[in-house]
Amino acid sequence: MSNFNSKYKFVDMFNKKRTLFYFVIFTLLIFWFIGIRSRDASQYQILKQTLEHTKEELRISSINYNILKKRFESICDKWQPNIPIIYAITPTYKRPVQKAELTRLSNTFRLVNNFHWIIVEDSEMKTSLVANLLIKSNLNYTHLAIGTPAEWKRKLKEPKWKKPRGVKQRNKALEWLRNNRANENDEGIIFFADDDNTYSVDLFNEMRTVKGVGVWPVGLVGGLLVEKPLINIKGKVIGWNSAWRPERPFPVDMAGFAINLKLLRKRPNAAFSWDVSRGFQESAILSQVTTVEQLEPMADNCTKVYVWHTRTEEPILKAEEKLKNRGLRSDMNIEV
Repeated sequence: MSNFNSKYKFVDMFNKKRTLFYFVIFTLLIFWFIGIRSRDASQYQILKQTLEHTKEELRISSINYNILKKRFESICDKWQPNIPIIYAITPTYKRPVQKAELTRLSNTFRLVNNFHWIIVEDSEMKTSLVANLLIKSNLNYTHLAIGTPAEWKRKLKEPKWKKPRGVKQRNKALEWLRNNRANENDEGIIFFADDDNTYSVDLFNEMRTVKGVGVWPVGLVGGLLVEKPLINIKGKVIGWNSAWRPERPFPVDMAGFAINLKLLRKRPNAAFSWDVSRGFQESAILSQVTTVEQLEPMADNCTKVYVWHTRTEEPILKAEEKLKNRGLRSDMNIEV
């Protein structure tokens, strides 16, 4: 009987140990399974995030590729190897109508063959508004930025004519041309295309033949319907039809002339200046590269108008100011 009891106790103890062993093993298996599931879920999330990131990068790359492809094709379509490039220099600054005016310009420039737009912002840094517009323009362009010194900035409500504008920006563009188009084989025409003018494509076809400095009439400027050079029977400039400061050495608007790139290389110090009277910026640059006798009349002997100093009307934004006073904006999350 005692022998049977001892055997029974041994079997019972063995069964308890075996049950405990199985319980421990089962518990470890559960923890291991949970660990595997959680590890796999973590790895799955990492893999999923990587795939999503890669997909987004590929999408952006695809968009960028399509933009570059479209731009390249557009430039190639407008490229003619035997004619000089027109380098249009446009100073621009932040204001409500900036994008509207640059859009109008870009739509005209798209129609011109062998064209390079040098746009220079009056800013310490390039802005996304201008950068986005240039990318979408499909034009061949150079985007630069340089700020006007504080002492030369126009104060609020100060008339536009009070201080010269675009001096640093135009000089920055001339510097870029000297540094990047210094090869004698580079044929080009420099034109100062302000963003508040309206241009006919015919103007660019005309200026491409300029050998030194070409001049032509400008509409709606200086208080006249047209401001223009006066031409004699020999086809030479002998004076100017100009009402505002006609005593200027070159009484011409910024949109009324173009300079051959070779003159810029021959005159490495030619530049715009702060130290000139109001309205003398054109005379300042032209006096450094040419004389009146050397000017080349364009636009059918200065009898046609291909550029107008139209200017966009300043918008009245009183309602916008009321919104701003309430901490709101109508252009929230939208580029105007």
